[in-house]
Amino acid sequence: MADTPTQDNQTELQVSAVKDTFMTVPADPRLKTPEAASARLTWRAGEQSMDYVATAGHLDVRGDTGALIGQMFSLSYVKVDGEGSPDTARPVTFCYNGGPGCASVPINFGGIGPRRVRTDGIDHLPYPIEVEDNPQTVLRQSDLVFLDALGTGYSTLTEGADNADIFGVDGDADCFARAITTWLEENGRWQSPLYLFGESYGTVRNAVLMRLLGERSVKLCGVVMLSALFDWVQTLEGEDLYHLGMTPTMAAAAQFFGRAGQGIEEDEWFERAMDFTENVLAPALLKGDRLSPEREAEVAHQLSQFIGLPEELVRQRRLRITLDDFRRNLLADEGKVVGRLDMRFSSDAPVAVQGSSAWFASEDAADDAVEASWTNAFRAFLHDELHYKAPARYLANNYENVGTDWKWEHKQPGFDYPSISPNVAYDIAVAMRRNPHMKVCILGGRYDAATTWWNVVHDMACQFLSPQLKERLEWHRYGCGHMAYVDIPTLRKMGNDMEAFYAKL
Repeated sequence: MADTPTQDNQTELQVSAVKDTFMTVPADPRLKTPEAASARLTWRAGEQSMDYVATAGHLDVRGDTGALIGQMFSLSYVKVDGEGSPDTARPVTFCYNGGPGCASVPINFGGIGPRRVRTDGIDHLPYPIEVEDNPQTVLRQSDLVFLDALGTGYSTLTEGADNADIFGVDGDADCFARAITTWLEENGRWQSPLYLFGESYGTVRNAVLMRLLGERSVKLCGVVMLSALFDWVQTLEGEDLYHLGMTPTMAAAAQFFGRAGQGIEEDEWFERAMDFTENVLAPALLKGDRLSPEREAEVAHQLSQFIGLPEELVRQRRLRITLDDFRRNLLADEGKVVGRLDMRFSSDAPVAVQGSSAWFASEDAADDAVEASWTNAFRAFLHDELHYKAPARYLANNYENVGTDWKWEHKQPGFDYPSISPNVAYDIAVAMRRNPHMKVCILGGRYDAATTWWNVVHDMACQFLSPQLKERLEWHRYGCGHMAYVDIPTLRKMGNDMEAFYAKL
């Protein structure tokens, strides 16, 4: 007969059993969502001032059945009166960057938020990082909500969520539509004029969202497209649209570095390059090897004069200069390469053995100069002023896990089958036809080689909008790159343009 356990033995057995249980249950690998945090702050610029409440927190993204898909991080800035109450008649603008795989810090602490990292032209920012009240913030016109796409920043996916349903053109827009409606409901802002402000891939998101939100009975007043991309074909080397779009931008960079266009005003030079692209280069590229050697030589000479590369190289490439070609060769005699997001930036060239084009595309002085400073300032703001208990890691750029497997297939309105090479200009046109009171503002820079200006002009021209709808579409081209707000003169111009845009009925 076995001995009966004593009370001490029973306690030891219970403790042992608990230890065994903890040892066999794996730790939850997901980050816990922090509690929301807010602070009342004051924005000042000259003699102007404004009280606002900044709130960091998460928005539930739920499916139609209520199942949780993820939690999207948001940082909102809402103007308040002396009693601390918001004005629900003020517009609300939902803002984001792109990637796909980028969080919203650049457009927030770089560009249109109430706080801004002070930049220094086209130079890399040193320590200390200087943060100032942004005199051109869009908070002057609208309350702002900055959103981080799921899988970026502090935004999380629920356990078991299917990335393929989220990381793609249509899945991404669906998640943002759900997050936006969650914010409107939680904050009681359904009657506020609603705007979208997207940069880069954020303009693809804008295009789909402006149609999708309308289909879900969420009425938009306006959409701002900064550094826009609409037709995916233009990103593919070898496609005529790629090479046509790159040409005016390369011409602008060549002029900036004194390799072409000397003595000609910058916008005039860009317009000449646009004209050459459409009327000379386009017909030549369309002919392929049917172009006579004599005509090819003539066009190569003209192209060389515009983009500052040797005529021999242009002919060797059959008039098809890639961005990689241009960035590596324009300043090769100085041992430098030019930037991609903003071609005015430059850095020492990598050594010859570092020949990977994919790697080189991400080696960008324009990004290196400012990105870390923005993220550091943003993290300090959350920690020091909002007292937000954030996780240690912030995924400012998670392209490796989000963008590399992005599902580019898109259900374009009016087409029978999904396209694997989306052109979201169709979504924009459909949304504008359905809501003719909505206004759209397209902003871009001459030196942006990531989302080239010529292509966006071409894409919208192919939508054949009526004269009435064209009046609701405005264009502003600046002397800047992809991140327009890095450039102080551009920031001022953009601030004035935004003031006029929001004032327009």
